[in-house]
Amino acid sequence: MISKRLTLPAAAALMTGIFGQPALAQVYPARPITLVVPYAAGGSADTLPRVLAEHMRGSLGKPVIIENVTGGAGNIGVGRLARAAPDGYTFGLGTWSTHVANAAVYALPYDVMTDFEPIALIARSPLIIVAKKTLAANDLNALVEWLKANPEKASQATNGPGSVMHLAGVFLQQKTGTRFQFVPYRGAAPAMQGLLAGDVDTYIGLAADILPQARANTIKTYAVAARSRLDAAPDIPSVDEAGVPGLYVSAWFGFWAPKGTPRDAIAKLNAALVRALADPVVRQRLTGDLTLEIPPAQQQTPAGLAAFQKAEIETWWPRIKAANIKGE
Repeated sequence: MISKRLTLPAAAALMTGIFGQPALAQVYPARPITLVVPYAAGGSADTLPRVLAEHMRGSLGKPVIIENVTGGAGNIGVGRLARAAPDGYTFGLGTWSTHVANAAVYALPYDVMTDFEPIALIARSPLIIVAKKTLAANDLNALVEWLKANPEKASQATNGPGSVMHLAGVFLQQKTGTRFQFVPYRGAAPAMQGLLAGDVDTYIGLAADILPQARANTIKTYAVAARSRLDAAPDIPSVDEAGVPGLYVSAWFGFWAPKGTPRDAIAKLNAALVRALADPVVRQRLTGDLTLEIPPAQQQTPAGLAAFQKAEIETWWPRIKAANIKGE
């Protein structure tokens, strides 16, 4: 019984303290979660997180709402994530470009290694080396010889300075002793249009963007920039088979949260993501429709993504800086 000497306001405060406590310790998640995607809607970098978000919604019991924040080679969206409250209700998509290359190309207001909590690596896509249909070279060795015979005259389309497509071309130059011009475009679609129109000679791009044209026989396809062939395109040789061994370049995608996000929230987001990546329908969408590779289980963890990102930075930052690549 509440003492008669206890005032009504004090009694109300006491009752709130007793019965209101469970409301303060809400089970996560208690409301919708925002997934920041630093790219425009419609492309493969947008479709991937949407497929995963739809499945994660069932596991988490709350909607996962996509927020496209574009511009600055992905830096604006990643900056939005860095500034978000670390409460578990905002996480974001990161890529090789946003969480490796951009830190060596741009002066960023955040640190890609220390200002985010890794959740998991979610997908990878080895790049494919292609050329316009009218180019004389019919295989990768012949392409290298043609490039050597035409120094500074040939051109390669890229998705912009510091993009994985750009760095793949720089790596090709370093591996083969060739020199050619880079022509920046505002994404894969206009880059492919430039290649099809014959405005540029070559392109190194994602399988999702390359394979439809390769199957239509509108471009020349030389090799996959990986140790092995793609399951989605077993007729395209690896670079090891095609004559430029070790030219391995993959785009990849991961999920991060703002620094300081509670561990239990990271664990629940990771568990929902791992369940999504194990779902047969999701796997078919990713590996079939988007021609992506799903990483092994040890990389589908926060520690696995952190180690993977660190290794990529150690590999690529020296190459980027040696090439003196600067963002526009």
